[in-house]
Amino acid sequence: MSAPARATPDERERLLADFVRLCEIESPSRRERGVADAVAGELGTLGLEVVEDSSATETGADAGNLLARVAGSDPGAPTLLLCAHMDTVPLSAPVEVVRDDGVLHNRHEAILGADNKAAVAVLLAVARRLAREPARAGVELLFTTCEEQALAGAKAFDRSRLRAEYGFVFDHASPVGDLIVAAPTYYRVEATFRGQAAHAGLRPEAGRSAVVAAARAVARLPLGRLDDGTTANVGRIDGGVAANVVPERCRIELEARSLERERAGALVTEIVDVLTDAAGEMECDVETEVQEGFRGYRLPRTSPPVELAAGALAALGIDPTFRSTAAGSDANVLNARGIPSVNVADGTQSNHRPDERVSVASLERVLDMALGLVARAG
Repeated sequence: MSAPARATPDERERLLADFVRLCEIESPSRRERGVADAVAGELGTLGLEVVEDSSATETGADAGNLLARVAGSDPGAPTLLLCAHMDTVPLSAPVEVVRDDGVLHNRHEAILGADNKAAVAVLLAVARRLAREPARAGVELLFTTCEEQALAGAKAFDRSRLRAEYGFVFDHASPVGDLIVAAPTYYRVEATFRGQAAHAGLRPEAGRSAVVAAARAVARLPLGRLDDGTTANVGRIDGGVAANVVPERCRIELEARSLERERAGALVTEIVDVLTDAAGEMECDVETEVQEGFRGYRLPRTSPPVELAAGALAALGIDPTFRSTAAGSDANVLNARGIPSVNVADGTQSNHRPDERVSVASLERVLDMALGLVARAG
């Protein structure tokens, strides 16, 4: 076997500089314009055509998804997709990247943005290598918006524009070597209870409390970890207007997710039944809205992207670990649309939290792996 394709010292230095620059450009969901311009500008200097789609009209973002393509030198070699998202969760303070003992974090009490700008920086580094040294395999680079909004950008992307036979999404905050071969189906449920308002002191008997109806439902719902692959949660309750008024309205927001799609659907049915029964007992009405946020996937270890990723890791001396996750990613959307895609750990830690961080060594390992994927695909 030939030596693995590793990044050069210059490529590693540029990777770090790109990561810092991208993190310090604020890009919470629907405000990705700055990062989109930076990515498109960099790819343009490499001579690549970058196409921005019209998905902003659907997602409400100020930028669309970006797609760039690098042709392979061998027409018979496969085309693979590398994907990263440009948005972050909301920031509570500016990002100022500092390095302590080889670990990058935000000087302020706020996210770093390594989720998912570590992957964006890696994909730019791969593009620079391919512009200089074309690979046998073709490569498509997809940068999505609004991933943190239930994968809205990827959902709005026109799958027919892709030629790739399989893909890799670098978006799991765990040690390099983890390959996410199974991810859940996710449902979001909203329920609005409607009762009858009344003065709580003078005429409580005339009222029908929507809050009590909601409380009864929540007390009976199956919540928390229900089995190894299934969870449910009530995330928000909002109701009433004042302590002296029997509340006429109450709204609750729930989620259900499971690695088995049928199990997720059955759980949602159970949740809706509990909500309906509790409303009826209190002589209240309830309106429920159920949305499938994303569909789960499960890839066999013999599938091309899993085998390729495992081989690229092994070539670097890293033992692959095949894992399931409770989180969704753009890989969910790609798999649902017929592009077998594995979510690859990006080595970041504590995503969505003020102590989010990533080591320089992890960034470099992910780049080495991405370069290995491209080389081995050919």
